[in-house]
This record gives sequence, structure tokens and C-alpha cells, in this order.
Amino acid sequence: GEIPVVLFPQGAAALSPAADGITFMVLMNSTDQRFLIGEQVKGAPFVKEAGIEPVSMGYLICEPGGKAGQVGKADLIGPHQTERVAAYAMAAQFLGFRLFYLEAGSGAEYPVNPDLIKTARESCDLPIIVGGGIRDSHAARAASEAGADWIITGSITEEYDDASELQAVLADLISSIA
Repeated sequence: GEIPVVLFPQGAAALSPAADGITFMVLMNSTDQRFLIGEQVKGAPFVKEAGIEPVSMGYLICEPGGKAGQVGKADLIGPHQTERVAAYAMAAQFLGFRLFYLEAGSGAEYPVNPDLIKTARESCDLPIIVGGGIRDSHAARAASEAGADWIITGSITEEYDDASELQAVLADLISSIA
């Protein structure tokens, strides 16, 4: 069958009517109103007009945070701030979000602490996505075992020019989790 296309936009300017769905996210720990509601208000009329399915998502940036943390003006979650993550996870569920994302930042030097993932898993019933700093099977397995439902390994694909080498690395990563 057809594979659905779900956009993960950086903001209202990154929308496309060709998509089937879109993560409609709130950067929950941003200190900037633009990322809490501004971009969503800008993008909502487009999403409705285009008939794209919005998938509401609570997005939380953890240390080190990288570019996403800087641009999003995030009050970063420290690696041992489990009570803070628990409260955010509960709030995401109570606000009616369908997904909860723990982000260390694209290309982060280290991934989200597995203790934070475990705490989020125990604190809400939402599917949990974890991304940033996951470059090898060890990090992927740690995130999976801690309770991640989805793992994002975006920048790993940029490190390989050879498609078969990338395929081998991804196959190793996936088999270590499964």
C-alpha cells in the first residue's frame, strides 16, 4: 500500500499540502511564546485548508539541546531532572497530546539520559519518541529498553556516503533493539 507522509516541520513556513499528516507540536519547555503557541496559530489555517491530519505532540528538549535548544530558547531538562520530566509527560497527556518527544538536539554529543525516558514512560500512556545523539546500537538499545516507542537517528544518515554501508549500520542498529 501507500506509505503515509508525516511532516515534522520546524515552523509554519515548512508546511506542504502534499503531506498526509503533520506533527503539530508545542515546545513545552521553551521560554519563547512563538514556540509555545505562535507558530501553531500561524500554521493551523494552512493545516485545516490542506486537509492534513495534525498529530499533536508535546516536544521537550533535554541537555545538551544543541541547535534545537538554542533556536527554541528551551529551558533545558538536565540529565537527572526526573521529576521535571514526569510532570511534563503527565501534562502532555492531560493536554490531549498524542505523542511525547524527548529531544537531545540534532547531532547532540550524547543522547537523552535513559532515566528520563524511563520516567516519562512510567508517567504517561503516550507513545514516546526519543531523538538526538543516538549514533550506535548501544544508545539505541538503551533508549528502547528505557521505554522509547520510536527512536530518531536523523544525522546518522549524513555520516555515510555509501548507501550499502549506511544500510549495514542501520540493520545492526535495528537488530540490536528488536
